[in-house]
Amino acid sequence: MSVALPSVARLTQAAKESVSGLPRAFWWLWTSTLVNRLGGFVATFLAMYLTVDRGYSATYAGLVGALYGLGGAVSAVGAGVMTDRLGRRPTLLMAQSATAVSVAVLGFVEHPVAIASVAFLVGMATNGSRPAVQAMMADIVAPKDHVRAYALNYWAINLGFAFSATVAGLIAEHGYLALFLGEAIMTLLCAVVVFVKLPESRPVREGTAAADEPETGLGTVLRDRWFMAVVALSFLVATLIQQGFVGLPVAMGANGLSSSDFGLAIAVNGVLIVAVQIPVTRFIERHREPTRLLIGAALLIGYGFGLTAFAGSVGMYALTVCVWTIGEIINTPIQMGLVARLSPTHGRGRYQGFYVLSWSLAALIAPLAGGAVIDHYGADVLWAACAVVGTLTAVGYAGLMRVIGPGTEQAGDCVEERVGDGSRPDRTVSAG
Repeated sequence: MSVALPSVARLTQAAKESVSGLPRAFWWLWTSTLVNRLGGFVATFLAMYLTVDRGYSATYAGLVGALYGLGGAVSAVGAGVMTDRLGRRPTLLMAQSATAVSVAVLGFVEHPVAIASVAFLVGMATNGSRPAVQAMMADIVAPKDHVRAYALNYWAINLGFAFSATVAGLIAEHGYLALFLGEAIMTLLCAVVVFVKLPESRPVREGTAAADEPETGLGTVLRDRWFMAVVALSFLVATLIQQGFVGLPVAMGANGLSSSDFGLAIAVNGVLIVAVQIPVTRFIERHREPTRLLIGAALLIGYGFGLTAFAGSVGMYALTVCVWTIGEIINTPIQMGLVARLSPTHGRGRYQGFYVLSWSLAALIAPLAGGAVIDHYGADVLWAACAVVGTLTAVGYAGLMRVIGPGTEQAGDCVEERVGDGSRPDRTVSAG
């Protein structure tokens, strides 16, 4: 007992340090995220719904998933612009209302063309809120707390996901319509939280210094080579992780496993993130070795999916999910903190929009590639390709961080070293 008490005390202190010092608005935003993800059923089970329940091929499921991703890609940049021009709160409310309506409609349509078309609209609506959420978080949280705030928000996403994936798998065995309607209701509840509790956070240009800050357009983002390198590497990471929701359920279904089996296996992803995301983030903050951590994370993600080729039971599939999830846990707070740091104050929506675009493009390409490879070459080839992509991503992170330099982006603090006018500092610093 005397040995256990200090451990409990340390854990309690660590938990207090992880949540202390963040503004109230952040916690309402965190709550809205949690509510939204508690009802995030459809995207997770869309591929299995189409192949197992509707009887469509993996290629068609991949096409629908790709259209979902295309919708997200279309809205990512547009929502980023809206976030900067109209504000974070209006963009959030419009996106969440549209999501609730389109998800409910998707549960009722039956024609293949109608399903594909509505899935495109769902992708647009769902992705429209993400640049606004991430920009609002950067607005209301101090720069030194960005990594911690993004980690806590990501923790909320996966706390909700762990619940929804497990419960949805059981509900789906009695009919998928309840999943679509459940997500619509939870998304509307999320919009209510935003409407009642969250004020607008968009920075206002005041004073000479703010007026002198250059306007941020889409061309500004595209010309920011270091940021676009982060976007490209994020795309590769996202392409791999998407296979957990596209290739994995199809492969498990082909092996005779049920939707509840997939729900249990993929729920490990959310449960593990909930269990260790905060301790891992604290480790990152203390050790501050982003280069090695990003390289290791890419390898864990790539080879975690590579190991799926050897899985045949629910337990083995769950074990492979554990491996690539550890990589995801390490990668996410460092990468999101890096994005926040590289974003200018009055262009956060556009920069976050391009970051979200990397995930949207992955959601577009990964289903097409995964479904086609499984149909024509088998799942084992897909998992081998994932290992190759993970290796290439690790090499990319090594090159990027060598150019940027370890002093430019410390994983633990992500302090925005801005000059007096609030613009981004010169980041053309050689390594060392």
